[in-house]
This record gives sequence, structure tokens and C-alpha cells, in this order.
Amino acid sequence: MNKSAMTIRRIVISGLLLSGVLTLQGCIEAVILGGAASGVLVISDRRQPDVMASDERIEIQIGQRLSDQFKTAHINTISYNKMVLLTGEVPNAAAKAEAEKIAQSISEVRSVVNELQIGPASSFGNRGNDSFISGKVKAAFISHAKFQPNHVKVITEGGVVYLLGLVTRGEAETATEIARTVGGVQKVVRVFEYIAAPPANEAPVAAGDNAKK
Repeated sequence: MNKSAMTIRRIVISGLLLSGVLTLQGCIEAVILGGAASGVLVISDRRQPDVMASDERIEIQIGQRLSDQFKTAHINTISYNKMVLLTGEVPNAAAKAEAEKIAQSISEVRSVVNELQIGPASSFGNRGNDSFISGKVKAAFISHAKFQPNHVKVITEGGVVYLLGLVTRGEAETATEIARTVGGVQKVVRVFEYIAAPPANEAPVAAGDNAKK
């Protein structure tokens, strides 16, 4: 295998790991935070450590309540900076509204973005494809080296890519344009919160040999 092929392979593998292809979406951060890499993630994440802990609690609490309420629906709960994104499928409009109400009932939640679709639950095959798309988007972020990939969380549902994070408007534009070029992406939805500028103590993006101009 030549050097170029090895580089591409490393990028794709890194992207897949970051997006959680080998785990359930939304769980990979919690798994890593419990291991030796937690210090690295805390440093590279723009959220404060206590907010990251709150996000984990929010996801667990909402997930448990939704699971108790909806036995057959497929609902993903993602919390970023205490802003909750709901994706997946529910049987009717009443269930969609009730899911949002449950999410809003958690005291730490600041706001809820309800992107639930009305229809039958997606298949495991479709969910696996969504995870693969998330991995490709993350790999593209790494390849372009325009911003720190850990600053943008990627969730894919039915080919629709949701981008979350505390980013500048320039980073949001760049992330959106990169995601749109990835094969399999049907649409990109921004769920960002904007900051005026990167924190002063933040390390600059290191452009590797694979960075695209």
C-alpha cells in the first residue's frame, strides 16, 4: 500500500471512530469520556466540563423517559450545550409533540429542536448507513483541516446530516459546505450555536499533508 492510500485509510478510520460507527450514535462521547482519552476531549471541546456532564445526564434522562413512553418508536436524543436535538421516527403528530414535551420537562434543558419524522421506525440497515455517512462527513472534516473536527458534532438520520456545536459563523459555513459534498448526504441541517471568535487559548488547526487547499 502506497503512502497516499495509507493516509486516506487513516482519515476514513478516524472519521468513523469519531462519529461512532462502531457504537450507537450519541453514545461514543460518553464511552470515550470514561476512558483514558477524557482529558484530550475535554481540552478540545468548547463546552465547559460541567456542561458536558450535564449533556450526558440530559441524554440519559430523556432517553429513559422516551423509552418508557414509546415502546415501538425510534427516537435519538442528542444534547449539546444543553440544547436538545430529537431525531428519528414516531407514529403520529401527537407522539411527536409528546416527545418534545418530555424533553422540555428536564430542568437542565435550555431548548429543544424537534426533527422527529412521522412514520414507521427505520430499519437497522438504514441506521447503519446513517452512521457510515456520519463517519464519511467526519473524515471529510479531518481531510480538509479547516477547523477542529471535535468542535462539530455530526448526527445523520435518513440521509439528513445535522451539525451541532459552538462555532463561529465561518466555521459553520465551512462545515456545511464540506458536509454537502459527501456522498449519500441528502440535506444538511445546522443546529449550531454561534460564538464571535475561537477562545484565545485554543490551539490552531494543524494542516497535515492530507489537507485540501
